[in-house]
Amino acid sequence: MDLVSEIMSLFAGAGQAAYHGEAVSQTEHALQTARLALAAGVDAELIAAALLHDVGHLLCGLPEQAAQRGINDTHEAVGAAWLEQHFSLAVAAPVRLHVSAKRYLCAVDPPYLEALSAASQVSLRLQGGPFSASEIAQFEMDPHFTAAVALRRWDDSAKVPGLAVPALESYRAILESVVLRKC
Repeated sequence: MDLVSEIMSLFAGAGQAAYHGEAVSQTEHALQTARLALAAGVDAELIAAALLHDVGHLLCGLPEQAAQRGINDTHEAVGAAWLEQHFSLAVAAPVRLHVSAKRYLCAVDPPYLEALSAASQVSLRLQGGPFSASEIAQFEMDPHFTAAVALRRWDDSAKVPGLAVPALESYRAILESVVLRKC
């Protein structure tokens, strides 16, 4: 099975599980996030990152209630490590940094912190809470900082039950265009 078909199968299987304390499935959340990236007019790599930002949840296989049980699944690291084998850093780095982007936004934008869903607030505590001043400065120097913050904002807006979005298959060409070809 080729990589893109493998990704489609992940979403068709494990992706049907509920999205960690939210009223949408993993796949619905991914599709809503990708739709927001597409609407923003960003490049194919960042659209792919938006679609795949939580692939680590699908690869980890931990129960949906992991955060509520006090488990930080480090899905961002798991997902990015897997993506780095198949995609450029333009795809993998925003995925690796999207949890850091949440911690950053919570530190620099108090209304952002107040607007987090209950499930995101639980996971924020497990992920280390809002950044310190030194963590903010370090994060802002990362070359993928802007992409990670954009991805995080789409991520937070992509939890709408019943929202009509393009089907997963509509992203096949985008994924195929950015996958690294191995000789």
